[in-house]
This record gives sequence, structure tokens and C-alpha cells, in this order.
Amino acid sequence: MGSKGCSKRQNNKLNTYDWLCDVPDAENATDYVEVQFKNTRKGYYLNNSKFPLEKGDVVAVEASPGHDIGTVTLTGKLVLLQMKKTNARTEGVEPKKVYRKARQTDLDKYEEAKAKEHATMIKSRQIAADLGLNMKIGDVEYQGDGNKAIFYYIADDRVDFRQLIKVLAEAFRVRIEMKQIGARQEAGRIGGIGPCGRELCCSSWVTSFVSVATGAARYQDISMNPQKLAGQCAKLKCCINYEVDTYVEAQKRLPSREVVLETKDNNYYHFKTDVFKREITYSTDKAFAANLVTISADRAFDVINMNKKGSKPVTLEADTKPQPPRRDAQDILGQDSLTRFDGVKKKKKKRSGGDSNREGGDHANQPNAGHRPDRGDRNVSPEPGNRTGNGGENRNHNENRNRGEGRSKGENRNNAEGRRGEGREGRMNADRTNNDNRNNQRNNSHNEHRNGPKKPNHQHDRGTQDNRPHAQQSGNSDSNQPRTEE
Repeated sequence: MGSKGCSKRQNNKLNTYDWLCDVPDAENATDYVEVQFKNTRKGYYLNNSKFPLEKGDVVAVEASPGHDIGTVTLTGKLVLLQMKKTNARTEGVEPKKVYRKARQTDLDKYEEAKAKEHATMIKSRQIAADLGLNMKIGDVEYQGDGNKAIFYYIADDRVDFRQLIKVLAEAFRVRIEMKQIGARQEAGRIGGIGPCGRELCCSSWVTSFVSVATGAARYQDISMNPQKLAGQCAKLKCCINYEVDTYVEAQKRLPSREVVLETKDNNYYHFKTDVFKREITYSTDKAFAANLVTISADRAFDVINMNKKGSKPVTLEADTKPQPPRRDAQDILGQDSLTRFDGVKKKKKKRSGGDSNREGGDHANQPNAGHRPDRGDRNVSPEPGNRTGNGGENRNHNENRNRGEGRSKGENRNNAEGRRGEGREGRMNADRTNNDNRNNQRNNSHNEHRNGPKKPNHQHDRGTQDNRPHAQQSGNSDSNQPRTEE
């Protein structure tokens, strides 16, 4: 029934938004109140006894015959506005009165009569079918005291239901009233949710129903699909009429659909119109879509004026096409590219062989007798150099570390092992380092075989050298002379 007092909205069909409920003296502006009965039936009654009525109160009102039970849905000044909207007659007709607030006995009798409505509707449909009447009884409503029943029916043509009234009065022992309604009113009484996701307009706020024509749908370029145009009442949706006036005004600022645009190549016929963008699509064939061209309304007016003057444009489109908007911000860093990480590889710097040979030769000429290797030189062989060329590359790297000119072989091995955890590139670099060490070992062995015998107390295992001390050299310090042990 909704909340009592000054509540702007209630959970009722055909609810009225009371925007004057909290205005001072608005409640006492009139003695009329709005009372709602089953579904969408409403009436306006005079509270001449000055009962303190609020929205949501259940009252007993005057009926013919007897009394009826309803709920107060509106009071105050807004009632006068609603009566004017619904064309309720107050002059020359005695208004119906509010008897009292409903007592418990009134409510019990009302609930008893309401429980018989569904069974009465099913039986009355069977009686109408037996009498051969082309009508549909959609709803039955009992009066609050149970002395009268209103039968709502739908029929396309005029129906002679005099015999039906006699049969129904004998069957139910009440006074019968027949009331014809339309399909939209029936949908409003039943209620439901529309395709827009909201409550049906006919059950929420629409009271006067206007016929809807298919021309309103054509003005709005709506697809002529009966399943989409029809509502729950199987008629055209009422909301099609809501915006048709706006579309009619917008069509006045567009060229006529009957005008044919002539160019030097073809004649173009109207195909469709986008009212919001003011764009028109033309086709070279009048029956179906062929060689569709979309132009603005201004361009269409220009072509029409050219045709009136006897000239024809080369193409329907404008000579200068609008340029796409230019982006001010550019992707300098390539952050928007999906392939920015593909093919990125680091190039390994290669050392020149001539420098290493020269450095190895210079260091080989220096005497190394009596030199004790420190902690950082444990992998460096103390043997003086007979080994030149590629064979002394590893020794030159280790000796360059002592002189601050390069990296030791031990650091290269540690760096190679550290780079193994850095992904694919680290593993590739480590493999290259190991291959270089193996090549250096083969070159060292070849140079030893060519330059002189290898000393028995020096061994090479994968680029490593033994740190055992060797015998002292003879007085001749020339590295090119063969050495002999003392």
C-alpha cells in the first residue's frame, strides 16, 4: 500500500509523485482525496466529515449500491491538479463521500469477496464461450461489501451481452456491471516490465491512450519488425509517439527524400538518413542498396542547387575530403608497439688479436724469476713466455689484470657463470666464452709443439694452469732461446 504521511512515492500502479507534500498549508487546500482500488481504478471523494486522512489509510467510501474499500493515495492541493488532468466532473454532480476509516469487519468482508475473483473470472469465460460471444473477459473486481462485481472484457466489435448478464447474475447472486476496455488498458491492469527494463508506462503513469501509427516509426527510421514494434498488449508501443515530434522538426532541416541527385556518372536515390549526425546515404539503384555513398546534409543541398542551375558535379562526394584529426602526442619510445621486445640482442665486443699478441710478447720479455704469485694471480702461470700469437691470449688477459689493463680469466669465468641466470642471452654468452677457452687451449698446445717442449710440471685443463713453481732460468733472458733445466 505504500508508506503513510508525506511520502513522495508509493508502490502502487499509476503512482503520482507528490511534489507538494512538504509545502505548508498544501494538505489543507481541499477536502477532496484520491482513493485507489484494485489495479488502476481510481476515484475522487469528498471528505466532508473532516477525517484526518493520510496517504496509505484504508477507507470506506460511497458506492452504488453499498460501500467500497480503497486506499488513500493523494491528499491536499495536488488532488485538484489530478482532477483537472483526468477531467473529473465536479460541477452539477453531487460528489461521492468518504464514510469512515475501514474497520476490521469491513476488511474481513473485503478479503472474503476478493478471494472469489479468480474463480469467478474462469467460470464467466466458460459461460461466454457457451453463449458464442466473441469477447474475452480479462478481469473481475468485487466491490468491498461483496454486493457488486465488475467484469472487464475486450472485444473487437459490438457485443450483445444482455443474455450474458442474466446468466452471470443467476450464477453468482451479485449485481453485474460490464465494462469494456482496450488491449493497452488490460496490459496496464496486469502490469509487467517492458523491453527497456522499466515498469510498463500504461501501469505506472499513462492514463489516456492515444492511437499509434506506423508512420511515427518511419519518421524515426525504426526497423519495421512487428516483434520489436509491438508491446505486451500486442499493439504498437506507446513510447513510439514520445519523440516523433522531435524527429519531424529535425526532418525539416534535411533535404526531401524524393529528390534525386544527379552527377555526371549516375543518379543517386535516397537510401537512409542519420538524423543525429545529419548524414544521408544515397544509392544508385532505387530498389536496393548499390554503390552506397554517404554525404552530409550541407553537401546534399549544394548538389541540389547545382542540379537546379543545370550543372552536375563529377562525384557526389565533396572535392576535398576532410582530413583525419592529427595526433599531437607521438609514440616516441615505442610503448604502444606489441613487438617492441622482439629481436633485441646485445652485440658482444670482440678484442683485436694484434693487441693481445703484442701485449703477450712484451710481457714475455720480462724476467719472472723469484716472483711469488699473490691471491689474485693463482690462475696465472709463472712460466716465462715462449708462447706468442693466439696461444698467449689467456695468459695475456691474466697478466693485464695485474697491470690494470684487462680482466683475468677467472673474472671472465665468474661473469660467464653469473650471466647464465639472465635468460637466453646470458647462456649464449657463457657458451661463447667456453668455446673461446677451448680454442685457446688448442692454440697453446700447437705453439708449444712448434716453439719448444712443454715443461712437465705445467698442466692445462680447460684454460686453467697449475700454480706449482718452476725451475729458475738460465742467465740468458731472451724468450726466443730454448730453455734447459739445471
